[in-house]
This record gives sequence, structure tokens and C-alpha cells, in this order.
Amino acid sequence: MRGGIMTTVAVDVADGAAFRNYDEVLQHIHQRQHAEGTVKASYLDALREREAMYPTGILLEGYSVAIPHCDSSHARRPSIYIIRLPESVEVHQADGDDRLPVRLVINLVVTEPADQLQLLRALFNNLQDGEFYQQLLELPSGKAKALFISKIMQ
Repeated sequence: MRGGIMTTVAVDVADGAAFRNYDEVLQHIHQRQHAEGTVKASYLDALREREAMYPTGILLEGYSVAIPHCDSSHARRPSIYIIRLPESVEVHQADGDDRLPVRLVINLVVTEPADQLQLLRALFNNLQDGEFYQQLLELPSGKAKALFISKIMQ
């Protein structure tokens, strides 16, 4: 983050498979992050509990994103995993009872709670820009990663 916080965070962008539902997306995130050694075995259950209590679907101007994350006690090292879905999945809205169609999922794994707040703030500020959202969805993965790092992590 700004000022050198989270400078060693891994950022990856992937084009996801056609998941049937959001829980399949969460399972995929856990499998990938656990295989990378980024999260503990408890991570999937923690994500599911977080989503049940405090959904992470965000409604923006004409589009929606999901930002699954949970308590830092389930993390081993910081990571951001961006998944671009070919077909939208329904996600519960963070501040309402609606379900939102989501094609962009940004998984946050942080080891310091203060970093998570800063990261979420930077994400919300930038995701309100429809062009930033479209570029994350459409640019080749390497360029989308570079854009994310330049806008969010610098």
C-alpha cells in the first residue's frame, strides 16, 4: 500500500472457469491460495462465515464486484487474487438483501488488519471508476496486474 505497506504482497490475475455459483468461486480461491501457502486450512470456512454474516458483493454504478476476505488470523502471507469470470455468478450484496451478478472477484488476504482497511479504501475509490473496472476485466492479465498495482498498491 502507500508508504510501503504491503510492498511484498503477491498480486495475481486469472481468467476463471465458468463457476456455477459463488461458493465454487470461494472453493477455488481457497484451493489456489492454500496450494500457494498463502492461507491456512481454516480459510475456506472463514470465508464462508464472513460471507454469511457480512456479504462482500459491492454494487457500483452499472456493475458489481465481490471482494471476498476474512480475518487475518487465517492468513500466512499477504496476497491479492483477481478472478475474471466468463459468466457472472450471483453474490449477496454487502449493504442490502439483493443478489448481484458479479464477473470480477478480488480476493484479499492480509496479515495486518490495518492493511486490509487501507486496501479496501483504495479499492473502493478506484472501483467507482468504470474505466478501471472495465480494464481489469478486459486487459491481458499481465497488463491488468500492472494496472492494479499502479492504482491500488502504489
